[in-house]
Amino acid sequence: MYIDPSSGGMLAQILAVAFGVVSGAVLMFSGKIKMTIAKWRRSMRKEENETGADNTSEQK
Repeated sequence: MYIDPSSGGMLAQILAVAFGVVSGAVLMFSGKIKMTIAKWRRSMRKEENETGADNTSEQK
């Protein structure tokens, strides 16, 4: 199988553009991403506290 010598450079250019697009999207939406993660963590903590409170009242 023959692979063209310039295909490595082409692959590097494609990967560089893909990295730029992904990192740009992360930077643009970083505020919304942080807000979503915080909301998710808050809801998980709330569920944990509610189930923990139910379990402690049943044990008394």
